[in-house]
Amino acid sequence: MDIIKIEDLQKLDLRIGKIITCQKVEGSEKLLKLEVDFGIEIGQRQIISGIGKKYTPEFLIGKEAVFILNLEPRMIMGLQSEGMILCADHNGEPYILVPQEEVLPGAKIK
Repeated sequence: MDIIKIEDLQKLDLRIGKIITCQKVEGSEKLLKLEVDFGIEIGQRQIISGIGKKYTPEFLIGKEAVFILNLEPRMIMGLQSEGMILCADHNGEPYILVPQEEVLPGAKIK
């Protein structure tokens, strides 16, 4: 395990987002294209995630989850991803991190 300084952790912009739409990415077995609401301040962003073997689009729509927003955007199978959903890894499967109670989209994780 690598040790990081608190200043490195503070650089991450972790926020709650609400998944508005979700669909499978054509030509991929595991990629999903998420449209995520991060509230008035940030608006909606497109996130491409490799969680499609564990989760169906129908299951994810309306769910809140934790996202990293200040990653450099990158192209994945021709689609721009503007962040990353955070997941726990258990036995090689992703488990999305969700709040216990409803939280406003865009709320910062501290």
